[in-house]
Amino acid sequence: MACEDRDSLMQRFVGIGEIECVTPDLNGVPRGKVMTADGFFEGRRLQMARGVLLQCIMGGYPPAHFYGADDGDVEMRPDLGQAHRLTWSATPRALAICDAVELDGRPCALSTRTILKEVLARYAAVGLAPVVATELEFFVFAPNPDPQKSFEAPIGMDGRREIGHSAFSVSSNNGLRPFFEEVYRVMSDFGMPRDTFMHEMGTSQFEINLLHGDPLLLADQTFLFKHALKEIALNHGLIVVCMAKPLAGTAGSSMHIHQSVVEADTGLNVFTDKDGQPTPAFLHFIGGLQAALGDLTLLLAPHVNSYQRLCNPYASPNNCCWSLDNRAAGLRIPASSPAARRVENRLPGADANPYLAIAASLAAGLHGMTKRLEPDAAVQGDLVVPDRLVLPSTMLAALDRLKRSELARALLGDEFVDGYVATKSMELSSFFDEITPWERRVLAAQA
Repeated sequence: MACEDRDSLMQRFVGIGEIECVTPDLNGVPRGKVMTADGFFEGRRLQMARGVLLQCIMGGYPPAHFYGADDGDVEMRPDLGQAHRLTWSATPRALAICDAVELDGRPCALSTRTILKEVLARYAAVGLAPVVATELEFFVFAPNPDPQKSFEAPIGMDGRREIGHSAFSVSSNNGLRPFFEEVYRVMSDFGMPRDTFMHEMGTSQFEINLLHGDPLLLADQTFLFKHALKEIALNHGLIVVCMAKPLAGTAGSSMHIHQSVVEADTGLNVFTDKDGQPTPAFLHFIGGLQAALGDLTLLLAPHVNSYQRLCNPYASPNNCCWSLDNRAAGLRIPASSPAARRVENRLPGADANPYLAIAASLAAGLHGMTKRLEPDAAVQGDLVVPDRLVLPSTMLAALDRLKRSELARALLGDEFVDGYVATKSMELSSFFDEITPWERRVLAAQA
């Protein structure tokens, strides 16, 4: 920890007694330990069990050999640029995003933040720098203490619950204005610029667009934003849900990723030539996405519920077609100026780990640029999707495809792919261990 960084943080964190030192696990959940401010600023080494990086979403871990048979530790090394006072907390606290580092100093191959950093290093090695922006959708619900019951919108100012007619409305009738005002204040406190905000198509569903920039920064901001949303909601007697499909019969929640690539030294967009036309690099980037995202679907749709969104398309494409400004395509080219030419990956759900989703998408694009892969022809109108561009439609199919993919291993590493598959296999088995209300309601009397 550099002295000037420590001193600056100490001044900003006056009165802070504890600092939450967290790192994203493979599901994008903040995991870590709470450290005293004295220990943090003295630079004491903080360690955490390596297996925590592979913790299942429902708790539990795969066999120890996937994270080291000795079940040893990694160092939690704080990124001082991502240390923030938690202004929503009633007691003075702070949070610092940490890198998971092996005790011998190597980056941990199981860390999703490490994986994104390594993808960015590959771009830097060839003089390029990707630029991304994320669009995150989420639902705001009343508390749901009984998981057997469906989520409900909060009671609005008129004493009624929203029923799904409020898409793109700017009305305050839902009574959520105080909640969002605190969200905006915290974003400002975090130095997190926002672009646009709107009520989305679902009942009590909203979307926020984060301003484009460095992919690691955007992953950090998306990670922090999701965490802040949930914590602030509790202060207002609400819950925020980032499931991909929390309500039947309505839109799911996505995390669209806008991507472009610039020359590192000039900042010029390599997707556009001097005449304002698309370049071969632009087409090769799309070709890489088409070649790889089928194998990497489980990183973009990581849970059983993710496939409720992908398999009930409602502006949620489950294909790798590309198109100019067509939301039915998984890879959309938004209308823009030539300098802002970019590819919107519409496949990730709001439940995806932002570090992994961004890393997977950028790694696929660079693979296409390196191998000069040509995409299929662009499609318009009502899409007819070739079989080879259809994504896996169940978690089981996506898991099997990732497990067998040599390309995924080349892009992400054997250790990570093996650990990810092991954890996701446990999660899928846990789901199959339960009998759903649908099975009891429909099958009990008839089957």
